[in-house]
Amino acid sequence: MMSTSTHTTMSTRFAEDTRDAAPDSARPGPRIALLLPGQGAQYPGMAAGLYDREPTFTAAMDEFFALLGRRGSAIRGDWLAEPPGERIHDTGIAQPLLFAIDYALALTARSWGLHPIALLGHSAGEYAAAVLAGVMGFAEATALLLDRLAVLEHAPAGGMYAVAADPDQVEPYLRTAGAGLDPADRAVVGAVNGPRQILVCGPREALAGVVAELDRAGFTCRAVKASHGFHSPSLQAACARAVPLFASIGLQAPRTTLVSGYTAGVLSAPEAEDPGFWALQPARPVLFGPALDALLSQDPDILVEAGPGQGLSALARRHPRVASGRVAVVSLQGRRPGPRAADRAALAAAVGQLLRALPEHSGLIRAQRALDGTAV
Repeated sequence: MMSTSTHTTMSTRFAEDTRDAAPDSARPGPRIALLLPGQGAQYPGMAAGLYDREPTFTAAMDEFFALLGRRGSAIRGDWLAEPPGERIHDTGIAQPLLFAIDYALALTARSWGLHPIALLGHSAGEYAAAVLAGVMGFAEATALLLDRLAVLEHAPAGGMYAVAADPDQVEPYLRTAGAGLDPADRAVVGAVNGPRQILVCGPREALAGVVAELDRAGFTCRAVKASHGFHSPSLQAACARAVPLFASIGLQAPRTTLVSGYTAGVLSAPEAEDPGFWALQPARPVLFGPALDALLSQDPDILVEAGPGQGLSALARRHPRVASGRVAVVSLQGRRPGPRAADRAALAAAVGQLLRALPEHSGLIRAQRALDGTAV
């Protein structure tokens, strides 16, 4: 495991500061919560147009690549390649970049003076949320992520399918296909994102059989680009090897409310300080829909998606409380891949949306001027 003792640069200090600052919920103004996307949100060139243009974002990404050493240089090269390559979907590239981009965009929002009252990450996005909440340091989390990726290299290959169904509709097919199989060899419901929005995940052979039956039954199934059956028991044995590594750091209680996509509730201090809770997440189902209910019970006024794409924003907009107009949703990046200039344009559009809710916010006004090229 790499040493973290020398890494106290900007983004690391920021994570540590969250443990000592006044609680975010005590700050005045509209209440903002962050959404942090995970596996499946990646696409070639995601947020690359912000690199070397947005100082806070760039500094966080550079720190991340430095922490990874030679591997960081290689990932940086794949990320910034022109034209962008499809290697971004490899787990060893996608997960590190998703973690870093989520975190860098959240830091960017905080550099504008936005202080979230709550955080909710999806899948690997919860890892970034943990750092933002002060559960673990940025350098510690980066080292643990590398260890996790090494562990997953020994896990069986698998996949994930988005299925337009509710869990109880697909359970009969899963039971039939899994009869007589070891739990690690079965396909399962790996994520519940909302009504009729689930992921079915597992080893390739089991998953192929279940998806074929679901197709024949008339369910709409779409493959999600992933090299493993994340959020299924197929990863349990591999992930268990990482428990001692998580136990070796000083996990802390969250300083900012962290709603977990694995418990669908506010993360408690004992849960946050449990090494097994973090180590086994890739093998546990994601309950984003119920977790979104829990996040909205914190009464935010604005949900800000800090990560590539707008997948979580789309899920949030279907929630009755958001659809009714009681809660706004702002995405810091565009819906799909595009030219690099589009990344900055999306960030500028998000600042404009936020200014409509906070018209006199000095940090957002400065950000708007910088993005428009009129900063003084």
